[in-house]
Amino acid sequence: MEAVFVGIDIAKDTFVVVVRRNGQNGKARIFHNNARGIASLMHWLPVRSEGLVYSCQEATGAYGQEVAEQLHSQGVQVSVVNPLATKRYAQSSLMRNQTDSVDAGMLAEFCQTKHPRLWVPPTPAQKTLKALSRRLEDLQKMLQMERNRLGSSQHLPETIQDSLYQVIERLTEQIQTIKAELRVHIQQDPELIRQKKLLMSIKGVGELTAIRFLAELGDLRQFESAKQLAAYLGLTPTWKTSGTSVQTKPRLSKCGPAEVRQFLFMPAIVAKKHNPIIHAFCDRLARARKCDMSIIGAAMHKLAQLMFGVIHSGIPFDPDYLKNLQVPA
Repeated sequence: MEAVFVGIDIAKDTFVVVVRRNGQNGKARIFHNNARGIASLMHWLPVRSEGLVYSCQEATGAYGQEVAEQLHSQGVQVSVVNPLATKRYAQSSLMRNQTDSVDAGMLAEFCQTKHPRLWVPPTPAQKTLKALSRRLEDLQKMLQMERNRLGSSQHLPETIQDSLYQVIERLTEQIQTIKAELRVHIQQDPELIRQKKLLMSIKGVGELTAIRFLAELGDLRQFESAKQLAAYLGLTPTWKTSGTSVQTKPRLSKCGPAEVRQFLFMPAIVAKKHNPIIHAFCDRLARARKCDMSIIGAAMHKLAQLMFGVIHSGIPFDPDYLKNLQVPA
């Protein structure tokens, strides 16, 4: 039987589905984005009556998580793709209109022509870890906002200052509670303990960085190579050249999850000073007169590669690795 391709355009309250057979899109259908709507989708899709079914949806955070998980549980080959990839595909196809039904049809066509990488659902432990990690990040952002307000509150009424102090105290307590929950959760999963220790063996990677890295990316073994991981994170350089008139400097692609790049920034700066491998690498770039931000971006790239290496090899980071490679005279 010929494969069936399904495009799903996700929104907060609804999602639109288009089924593509024999190179032609069918009529769009709308479902409510809740348990009842997803159950209706499972009943409507030709999962059992036809051959392989492939579905494609954009990465929309929590809104599309349940849809993807239910499809995967029914044997559908699910892909969750970067919205930038589908946007560029639509532009290359000269699509003039943008509606939910058009986007769903485009996703079905994208699935058939591009064969995007299949999505692997997170384990329950990974889902809990990600939820706790993101809650910690939200609380830390709120705490910083309140501290900034307190710093400029000298001319505000005393009541407002007292309120700020109370909120800061409460947020600090909540942050400590979530940190404790994170540590307890990891201690209950031997694999998470092992991977966290491996990541923390790298100079520059602290406990929270290791936890957030595992929370956002799951098992790094889903990536086939360090280059693939770096490309996914948007840490690979890109160039734009055309004839003699367009010659731009290389920049990070920034195509991947911005939150991962954000929390790798400070560890990369620390590793640039204290990690011997990254330090030597950055020194070579400095001697080549690369600018500071380019060097930090390269340090982030190298740090992600080291994190991939320790997880895949199962061997802790060796700071003397470069020395050991040298052949004795």
